[in-house]
This record gives sequence, C-alpha cells and structure tokens, in this order.
Amino acid sequence: MTDRARPLRGMRIIELSSYVATPLSGMTLAQLGADVIRVEPIGGAVDRTRWPLAESGTSLYWSGLNKGKRAIEVDLSSERGRRLVADLVVSGGERGGIVISNSERYPELTFETLRARRADVICVLLTGRRDGGAAVDYTVQAATGFPLLTGPSHVAHPVNNVVPAWDVAAGLYLAVGLLAAERHRLLTGEGQQVRVALEDVALATAGNLGYLAEAQLGGTLRERDGNHVYGTFGRDFATADGEHLMIVALTARHWRDLLAATGLTGVVSALAAALGADFDEESQRYRHRKVLGELLAGWFATRTRAEAEAALRATRVLWSAYRSFAGLVAGLPEHPLMGRIDQPGAGEHWAPGSPVVMDGEQSPPAASPPVGGHTGEVLRAELGLSAADLAALREKGVVRTRPDGQDTE
Repeated sequence: MTDRARPLRGMRIIELSSYVATPLSGMTLAQLGADVIRVEPIGGAVDRTRWPLAESGTSLYWSGLNKGKRAIEVDLSSERGRRLVADLVVSGGERGGIVISNSERYPELTFETLRARRADVICVLLTGRRDGGAAVDYTVQAATGFPLLTGPSHVAHPVNNVVPAWDVAAGLYLAVGLLAAERHRLLTGEGQQVRVALEDVALATAGNLGYLAEAQLGGTLRERDGNHVYGTFGRDFATADGEHLMIVALTARHWRDLLAATGLTGVVSALAAALGADFDEESQRYRHRKVLGELLAGWFATRTRAEAEAALRATRVLWSAYRSFAGLVAGLPEHPLMGRIDQPGAGEHWAPGSPVVMDGEQSPPAASPPVGGHTGEVLRAELGLSAADLAALREKGVVRTRPDGQDTE
C-alpha cells in the first residue's frame, strides 16, 4: 500500500468515546492514515463487552469499530489522569491538537480549557440532542418518525431498524466536520469546536429526503408499506423454493426489461389500457404497485431462485437475492474490501478495510488494540515521559499496563 490510500498520514487525533458514532468516526480517519489514539478508563470502556462476543468474551462489536487505532489506559476519574490526556491533546505538533469525544463531563478536556492551552485546538463533540441532552440511536429513531413507517402494512406498533443508522451517519458527519475544521485551520491557523447532535442527523435526513416537507405540504400522511419502495416500483418476491429476491425498477428501461424477462409485456399492456395508465411513468407504476406486484408474484412463485436469477441477469433491472450474514461469509475472501486479520481474543477472520478507494488503492484492515496496548509507547513518544515517570504513574494508578503484563514502552 502506498501513501495514496493514507492521505491523512501525519494527522494525530485523541479519541475519548464509546459505542458507535465516535469510534466509527475515529476508525474512518485511522483507515485513511490518521494516528488515532483511543483513551480508555482503567479496565477498558463500557462498550468493551458489548455483543456480539467471541467465545473468549472479546467483543466483536468493539473490535470491529476500533481497527487500526492505538489505545492507552488512563484513570479518567483522577485529575492527574485527565491532565495527562489534556497534555496529549494539546501536543502533537502542527497536525496534532485534535480531539474527538462524546462527553463534556471532564473539565480539563472542554474546548474552552484546551483552547486556553492551545489556541488552534480542534474539539469534535457528539451529543445526543442539540441542547446537550442524552440520546442514543434507538431513542432518536423513536423521536423522528421512521419506525412508524417501517415494517409490514398490517403491523400497528412501531418497528425500529436493526441497523443503528443514525449512529453510522453521525460518525461520518463527525469525520467530515473534523476534516473541515482541520482544513480551516490549515488556511487560517484557527482552531474551533465542532458539534454534531445525533438527533439533528436524523432530523436533517428526514428533511433532506423530503419526509418533513411532505408532512407539511402534502396533506397526506405516509403509511408503512412493507418492502415496497416509496414512489417507484420495488418490492420483494418469493420464489418456488422459498427464497426471496428484491426487485427495483426505477426507470422505464428497467420496467420494460422486467416485463420482457417475465413474459408479462402483453398482459401488462392490456392492464394499462384497461386502467388508462402509462406504466412507463414511475408514479403510475407506484400507484398501481399492488396489482402489478401480484402479476409478477405469480411469475416468481413458479420459478426457483436460480431460474429467476438467470432471467434477471440478462436485464438491467436492479435486483438481489436476500442473504444471511452466514451466507455472506463464503464470499468474503474474494471481495476486494476484505482482508485477513488476527484479532486478539477473537482469532483470525476476514474484516473490512476502508471502503474509500483512493486512486485505485484502499487501506487494508488492521487489528483493534487491547486495553492499554500502547500506553507506554504513546506517553513516552508523545509526551517524552521517562521510564521512571511511567513507573510513578503506574504506581499511583494513573495509568495501567496491558492485561498480559507487557508494556510497549
């Protein structure tokens, strides 16, 4: 791998975070070459044990979100420990002075305190709500309308999305905000605080996709509609062997190809004439989605998945079979995103590198660090602490070495 895949090399970021959004932000930047130093409390952060777990008890969730970082273990409940972390934040030369966090509870690590020590410091903060109040993805889902549109039409109760989509989106917004602030600093020499509220991310998305404008201006409340794609023709179909395919016909070309592949061109033309509809128009396909869907459902119900896929491959229709995570595993070695890593506590497995491809190259995955895996290394190299200094800090319980007793100093 050349430097093309690591455009952020030389940037140093201190990360104090937990759960999804902020760790994902740090990992995204680390995979692009930034040196991300994750600070954890003594014994590790609270999300170190979050499911899913390996047989050893190692969190596959934590390991997946912290690949390629360095980790130090500091007593954040002590003033000395917090000052040590603040020293790290304000050090690091021209490309240092950057911290990303999801908490404002430490007075030594607030933007105002750090700015008094380093004028060009960049502090990137995730909050739950704009006012600083607490929220998590699942409560934000509930607060912003989407669960009332998710799920089959006959279901009366809210259905949350199993993917923490707002955490993921917020993590990427945090990374964008950090890069924008660093760009501003390069141009002006000024630091700043960047704030992203999880609820704002969901609300912005609802607005950007037209959901909020529709509710204000349309006069019609949108209702849940199962796997139908709103405003176009798309839904899932069951095949004769019990498999399912998702089919989307966004364009008139897609639609004509789908009808040709299923042999329904003539039938649907007659239906269009009877209804006075033009199914080349996307809105007409959506308006009559149920009757069109039933016609197509009959075709899929008499074909196996293999037969349906063979017919669809000859078209430009957008489609995919539904696959389980277990079913995906067999194809991982062939996927260019994936690389083999040996994760302590979990063993060897395929893991994703960066999905950002830079001039044809991407950063491969790297293992996540053990608790305190780089404490000695970081404090010695970044703050110039001696072996005696480190020993004194360990004796006072301000820092701790790795669980296996080894120290990287």
